[in-house]
Amino acid sequence: MPQAFRWFFRLLSGILALGITVCVLVIGGTAYFNAPPEKPPVPGGEAMRFEEDALFLEVRSGETAYSVGKRLEDARVIKTRYFWNLLFRLGREYIKTGTYRIEIPASQMKIRSILTAGDQLLVRVTIPEGVTLKKAARLLEDAGICGAEDFLAAASSRQILNTYHVPGTTMEGYLYPDTYLFPLGYPAPKVISVLADTFFRRLEEIAGEASADLNERIIIASIVEREYRIPEEAPLMAGVFYNRLKIGMALQSCATVEYVITEIQGRPHPEVLYNRDLEIKDPYNTYLRPGLPPGPIAAPGETALRAAFSPARSDYLYFRLADGGAGRHYFSRTLDDHIRAGALYVKGR
Repeated sequence: MPQAFRWFFRLLSGILALGITVCVLVIGGTAYFNAPPEKPPVPGGEAMRFEEDALFLEVRSGETAYSVGKRLEDARVIKTRYFWNLLFRLGREYIKTGTYRIEIPASQMKIRSILTAGDQLLVRVTIPEGVTLKKAARLLEDAGICGAEDFLAAASSRQILNTYHVPGTTMEGYLYPDTYLFPLGYPAPKVISVLADTFFRRLEEIAGEASADLNERIIIASIVEREYRIPEEAPLMAGVFYNRLKIGMALQSCATVEYVITEIQGRPHPEVLYNRDLEIKDPYNTYLRPGLPPGPIAAPGETALRAAFSPARSDYLYFRLADGGAGRHYFSRTLDDHIRAGALYVKGR
């Protein structure tokens, strides 16, 4: 074999050996630095906490991948931020703001994939039927989803009201009561949009296309929601309220007086209504003011919405609680019959 060929094969063999060595070092180094630290993690501040075998990590607005890597290194979740930074330099994906639950120990690549995919921790919150805006705001704040004041401000936003063609001053009555999953720290306007979109989607399923008297029906539904206890009585109650409206009679709903006391005056929910309560001067007091109140008083659910859009036909003008334990009401046509039915009860829930 000529001398030149021998030198060529030696050079080729050396290059291959060097390449194999480099590959082994790269693979070994990647495996080493990608693996979680041998030592257990340590507390990492307010935006990072540990519960059993999970890390709850908050990526704050405007925070970079490099600052997150520094926090992870300080908390001994990753071995070194330099390998973390290299992963983000080599890739084109960006870290996303949010709160994440990460099972640990976890590799750097696994953590990176979670944060760049935006697989945020979702919090379950239930908005009950008949809840008011203020109570919903407290539920959302307690769940860590959004601030109560931010929620109420968004619910009064003229832009949001115009988007959904809500004629009142708030979204009261137009946010559907249901169980939702939200990320922690979710923007309040987006929370409103989710609840409102759900409301109008469910409303279309229940009542079809929106009618000209939509707001009237939503107000009636909200009152029925706060009055009924037995679902089959809801359409009868709605029918009573429509009958009263037709003849110009005051609705005389205890639920509207409770709304004045708890939501407008900010007092505790009353155990019983007295004559002085029925005489409170407020547009929402349907004992003093004939016709509908200015707006809905609660979030109506499916039963109340169906009742408002499909009320039972009857000549009843009155109803009162007859069996507090069963929640059953007595319906009557005349005032004398109504008075004989018994004492006035508050329909508290």
